[in-house]
Amino acid sequence: MSFGGLHAAGPLWRSASFAIAIGVLAPVLTLAWLAFGSGVAHWGPLFAHVLPQAALNTAVLLAGVGALVLVIGTGCAWLVTACDFPGRRVLHWALLLPLAMPTYIVAFAYLDLLHPIGPVQGAIRWALGFDSPRQFRLPDLRSMPGAMFVLGFVLYPYVYMTARAMFMTQPAHLMEAARTLGESRRGAFFRVALPLARPALAVGLSLALLETLNDIGASEFLGVNTLTVAVYTTWITRSDLAGAAQIACAMLFVVVALVWLERNGRRHQRFGSTQRMRPMQPRRLHGWAAWLATATAALPVMIGFAAPALYLVWESSKRLRQGGGISQGLLSSLGNTLALAAGVTVVAVAAGLVVAWAARSQGSRPNRARWQARVAALGYAVPGTVLAIGLLTPALAIDAALANAFGFTGLPLMGAGVVLVVACAIRFLAMPVGGIEAGLARIPPAIEQASRLLGETTGGTLRRVHLPLLQPAIATGALLVFVDAMKELPATLLLRPANFDTLATWLYAEAARGTYEEGAIAALAIVAAGLLPVVLLARNQLGTPSALPGPDKT
Repeated sequence: MSFGGLHAAGPLWRSASFAIAIGVLAPVLTLAWLAFGSGVAHWGPLFAHVLPQAALNTAVLLAGVGALVLVIGTGCAWLVTACDFPGRRVLHWALLLPLAMPTYIVAFAYLDLLHPIGPVQGAIRWALGFDSPRQFRLPDLRSMPGAMFVLGFVLYPYVYMTARAMFMTQPAHLMEAARTLGESRRGAFFRVALPLARPALAVGLSLALLETLNDIGASEFLGVNTLTVAVYTTWITRSDLAGAAQIACAMLFVVVALVWLERNGRRHQRFGSTQRMRPMQPRRLHGWAAWLATATAALPVMIGFAAPALYLVWESSKRLRQGGGISQGLLSSLGNTLALAAGVTVVAVAAGLVVAWAARSQGSRPNRARWQARVAALGYAVPGTVLAIGLLTPALAIDAALANAFGFTGLPLMGAGVVLVVACAIRFLAMPVGGIEAGLARIPPAIEQASRLLGETTGGTLRRVHLPLLQPAIATGALLVFVDAMKELPATLLLRPANFDTLATWLYAEAARGTYEEGAIAALAIVAAGLLPVVLLARNQLGTPSALPGPDKT
């Protein structure tokens, strides 16, 4: 049957989409059962000794990182949109490069770079004529301000992307009208451009804060006991799963607030058409103002990407020059990482295709199909530690059932890494769902109608018509999932099988031991892989440099 020009998906597709949505919700439901089903005995000690400090640290960290990413992201977005200066055409995409750097890798790099006897402080002491760290040393990076610094300069691109997209679509006549009415350029920015960009800023800010909440490596390296770190230590160090679940429930309240902020921002987001409205032309800067703008826009790239990347290259080359080579353990971790990322990619893309296809072929219940698609895409908002705790209990129950039914020894699902693959697939499912939905939206319904009129089934139409047309969207989603699975640390730390290391967990262990040279090669491999989706994102989101508006020479 056809609805709105599209044929309804069969019951198998709808059932599979419903099962995927339930699978995404299952960890959250399990978490609630663990937290509240174990009684209230755990809540007293948690409220007395763990939650207050961890919640306060998390709130302060979110506030500090939020302020920093707003200032850096919005300022750089306005600078490259409203002004023309040397290097602008490079910086407009280079400002995205910190997205290739996982937060724990940047923390790993700066802990060595800014160490009291490290190269940066050593150079400063040499320039000032000091000989010892006792005479001069910078504030300790292992602190709350240090964590804000690291996370802020890595996560600002989320705000930069959304703010710049909004600034580029704002019609020029609004700013011109403000200037005609006597506003200065600064006043026009704060009273016209910035209020119009608030929904986009809310979206970017919420995404950056969700990443901050999910972080475990950088926070732990820098000595900040957040809720995420508290979940990990409560579970692993104290072997208290119920207590960890209760802390994770507190995290979910923060997640809900951030998701509401993101959804609210998207609802109020409006983009003008540059085909009908004249976009704002950048004003050419001259002299010291031009070079100051270049330095200002380049500084976040230097801090968030260039400095840690150069450090990793130097440490890796030093390790290789000294004859250390690449250890067998690192090679094994690389193989594990590629296998894990490949498995997660296959599962996530297949599930994303099912959900997106069922949502497109909505049938007589479009609201249910859209609800399932939204639920399936919510995994990105759930921190990896929360997913790990929520999946552990059902996974152990299934393992026990399999052992009883088939005589397996050990934990067949946990031991084979199946649970870890499922956790990562749930976390990154939003990427293929969103990409495939966007790809399907660009395919005219008439193509599907023609296929069905020629006698093709729904599945045959998908296989022979839509899949070939969806190859770019599927490839993009697969690439994003693959790279993010390579970088995933929280879920991998908690759900990996015994004696199973990925590059991320290898780096985590080396940083914990303080052997930075050993971890630099693993970190460099992760960053190199992370550059691929950033380049793709720069091409798709920002366009080519030649597409930038030219400067206003008047």
